[in-house]
Amino acid sequence: MTYARVLAGDPIPYADEVEQCYGVRPERVDPGIYEAAHAQLDELLPGEGTLFERRQAWRESQLVSGETVLTVFSELLPLLRRRTAELLSLPEGESLTVDAVHDEPWWAFNYYQGDLRSRVVVNVDQPTTGLDVLHLVAHEVYPGHHTERALKEQLLVREQGLVEETIQLVPVPQALVSEGIAEVGLEVVLDDEVDEEVRSILRRKGLVVPERELAERIRQANDALGTVGLDAALMIHEDGATEAEAEAFVERWRLVPPEQAAQNVRFATDPTWRAYTITYSAGEELCRAWLAGDPSRLRRLLTEQVRVGDLTAVVP
Repeated sequence: MTYARVLAGDPIPYADEVEQCYGVRPERVDPGIYEAAHAQLDELLPGEGTLFERRQAWRESQLVSGETVLTVFSELLPLLRRRTAELLSLPEGESLTVDAVHDEPWWAFNYYQGDLRSRVVVNVDQPTTGLDVLHLVAHEVYPGHHTERALKEQLLVREQGLVEETIQLVPVPQALVSEGIAEVGLEVVLDDEVDEEVRSILRRKGLVVPERELAERIRQANDALGTVGLDAALMIHEDGATEAEAEAFVERWRLVPPEQAAQNVRFATDPTWRAYTITYSAGEELCRAWLAGDPSRLRRLLTEQVRVGDLTAVVP
């Protein structure tokens, strides 16, 4: 109902729109959190130059060419599938295809097609490192969106007759749960052995693979900047900021070049996705708190009808 009103042009305040769609209300992040993350990155990133220049150099040294992204993606699939299958039984006959796309407001997308099948597409216009590809495989396929949809089709639809699980909608609370699952799943399935296998695959492709401990510390510092896109959306839709102002904000705090900042703002202003921005950061935070370090709880997220209210009930 809320999204129908938005599409009809009703003047719903952005924060109300987000809360009514996804069950959580967006809040601005204290810039001090971003400043602290920048201070951490300043200590961690090697080389000379500004913080932005060093972050760019760090990423550019690890970039995968567009035509290689799908090859690396496909080679990582069996590894993460095997690890996910050790956590829970995957439905017999589940399968997927992987294709490249261009000029989309997102990085990758899982089109679940029913009958335990997915079509995963990767926007190869986006600068992508080898470790980014690992994240995309985990997020979109194992143990992320494809795994969740296939398991719920088998267990909830086929075996229990819960036909509502055959429908996937964008502006609903369940999307936030799904994005949260996809964001935290890699943490559960990636152990030391799997990490080394991933690195071996990337090295065989001739890719630069950073030292694990340093890469992890940089990733954690970058994660603190994950809400910058939501703040930019609030600037535009609540404060009346221009897209140029929002892009400058993203450039400053996400430490990204203008074209990537423009892509972030494009997502936050797209009619379909403008409210969706919250699902990644809030979904990840809520699902991680709900897991509380227990891998068996990921199994529940993937196989049961866990709702946003279930997740928020455990967050102080």
